[in-house]
Amino acid sequence: MKCIVLLGYMCAGKTTVGRVLAKDLGRTFYDLDWYVEERYHTRIADIFATEGEAKFRDLEKRMLHEVAEFEDIVLSLGGGTPCFFDNMDYVNSVADTYYLKATPEVLVEHIRMSRGHRPLLEGKTDEELEGYVREQLKVREPFYSRAHHTVDINLLDSFDRIQDIANIIKGYM
Repeated sequence: MKCIVLLGYMCAGKTTVGRVLAKDLGRTFYDLDWYVEERYHTRIADIFATEGEAKFRDLEKRMLHEVAEFEDIVLSLGGGTPCFFDNMDYVNSVADTYYLKATPEVLVEHIRMSRGHRPLLEGKTDEELEGYVREQLKVREPFYSRAHHTVDINLLDSFDRIQDIANIIKGYM
């Protein structure tokens, strides 16, 4: 079976929904960022810091091509992955793609609640954070919107709602 790929901005719920969806479908779940870190035994933040973004994006593309060929998986992409090289064309050709879409306000709220370390966002005021997210979405939306399906995740606020989103995705299949 084709790979299922979840894409969207950081903290849109790709990993959370992906885990539930994979369990429901009896598939294996992969997070591309985690896959890169496991294969290279280093954190993505460290790759960015020591090698730079260009090196990371090249590595990310190679790992995307590797993992997206696996059968019967659900794969969540990093927020920037679809926006580099031919990554969006590639995933659309080998997978069923789903854009988990939310408003900037919802994404900012999710980012605030996130426990993850996000160096690009450190030290930003709430206003700066929202402005940053809005600007990045302007650039990324044309890539994200090329997914086969778009799923509104603005109300992703409980386990029941996470299951609802997984059910919506299953309904497209």
